[in-house]
Amino acid sequence: MAITTKLELRQSHSLVMTPQLQQAIKLLQLSNLELASFVEAEVERNPLLEQAESDEAVGSSVDAGPEPASSPFKDEDRDPANGAAGESTASGEAAASETGEAAGDVAAIGEASGGDATAGDASDGEEPGWLEIEARDRGRSDDLDAEPQDAFPEQEGWSAGAIKDSGWASLASAPRGGGGEDAPNLEAYVAEERTLRDHLAEQLVLAFADPARRLIGHHLIDMTDEAGYLQSDLAALAELLGVPLDLVEETLDVMQRFEPCGVFARNLRECLTLQLKELDRCDPAMAALIENLQLLAVHDLAALKRVCRVTDEDLCDMVQEVKRLNPKPGLKYGTSPTQAIVPDVLVRALPDGSFHVELNSDTLPKVLVNQSYYARVSKATTRKEDKSYLVDCLQTANWLVKSLDQRARTILKVAQEIVRQQDAFLTYGVRHLRPLNLRTVADAIAMHESTVSRVTANKYMATNRGLFELKYFFTSSIAASGDGDAHSSEAVRHRIREMIDAEAASDVLSDDKIVERLKGDGIDIARRTVAKYREALRIPSSVQRRRLKRIALGGSPQGHA
Repeated sequence: MAITTKLELRQSHSLVMTPQLQQAIKLLQLSNLELASFVEAEVERNPLLEQAESDEAVGSSVDAGPEPASSPFKDEDRDPANGAAGESTASGEAAASETGEAAGDVAAIGEASGGDATAGDASDGEEPGWLEIEARDRGRSDDLDAEPQDAFPEQEGWSAGAIKDSGWASLASAPRGGGGEDAPNLEAYVAEERTLRDHLAEQLVLAFADPARRLIGHHLIDMTDEAGYLQSDLAALAELLGVPLDLVEETLDVMQRFEPCGVFARNLRECLTLQLKELDRCDPAMAALIENLQLLAVHDLAALKRVCRVTDEDLCDMVQEVKRLNPKPGLKYGTSPTQAIVPDVLVRALPDGSFHVELNSDTLPKVLVNQSYYARVSKATTRKEDKSYLVDCLQTANWLVKSLDQRARTILKVAQEIVRQQDAFLTYGVRHLRPLNLRTVADAIAMHESTVSRVTANKYMATNRGLFELKYFFTSSIAASGDGDAHSSEAVRHRIREMIDAEAASDVLSDDKIVERLKGDGIDIARRTVAKYREALRIPSSVQRRRLKRIALGGSPQGHA
């Protein structure tokens, strides 16, 4: 076979996605925090994009697109801010075929290619920055020099100058009520939360006067995590600093007596041992218990009694004392802040028994295309490169606005169908959660199931039953023992937990008994499935639960399955 260069003509079918379509698909699976960060980056990059400061600005400056498809849920009072932020077309959704995952996404996003640009001037109501707040505070402090001395009567050692220098001048000059533009920045007067490293560094200064030991101590503090555990090897630290290993170990031995008790431990056993030594309770029996924590983890109290050589009553007291210790002593100090979950969809029950579904307007980015600014700049622009840049910015801005609008409409459509499918759960509780998969929702709203999967990722719904991720409502089905409807796996897990929580100490349910009760309720389930659900719920086995209940009642830890 000769190897030669030749030209050939081939005909093939392929789905080509533009960068704009890929961006729109990516927006579907972003959470509200990730979407806000993405929009802020686009606003900084694109001079024609602006973020509206109020819902009124969005409603007045942006044309609303066509209303979503009809829904069985009432949304006559839906917030106009949840509507479109630019005209959206549905030709892509009608033309896409079930040719794969990308084709389904194209159908969901819509084939929008530019369109009319929306115009709107940016809102002037910007929040004052930190520098402006500090400048106003300095201005109010400087104004105190012109006030008469009797404005601050000198009583008990206080003078006008002392009050001004103490930082209370801005509070004294602020209007009562704290509500106006000149209100002081109260965050400047809130004490900073003490961290574990700050607390340990203060004790380090008092514990050592030798600079070498202080340097070693600072490195040990840096190698300590939030829970208070040492996360590095002492030999590596000694080699890094060029000091003997004995000096590092002696320094660590002193620092392990710092507060909170148990810090600088290298494992759980050492952490608990340090706390027991501080309480003067580290006797041989307790030391044996700490060395065999794996037996305590599986609740094998009979083996622990043999290892510790104590009576049943003494062993119960020792176990209770260990449970009172703190396995993560460092967490009592400041840790990284926890970000609260903000729901994307709000669901509330109506008096007639139906449910009202709406998007949370607080999580929807309000983006405007400044058409007037584009008109002014384009008239004054003469270079071809500048005009091309402006046209590109305008097209990108229009596409982003339309992608955000289509994303909001898709989320609302999927959420409405989920609520329609799971209305029994919202009305009666977890027992009535129905089996649901992505294809069922996708077929009901005429979308591809890959689009539904992206929409339900990282999205949350606030209901009368609590806050749930949208993926929570998609559960597998378990067949019924008779001719009844299938049961949701989540509902079955909930029933297993209820049975175990209600069991008595004298009648602990085994997995076989749980299977019999579930079959009596019309649920056809295997024993291994019950064991899998129980382990997923972190519920111990019947043998371990029987031992725990006997300990709680003060009985003997010994027992049989």
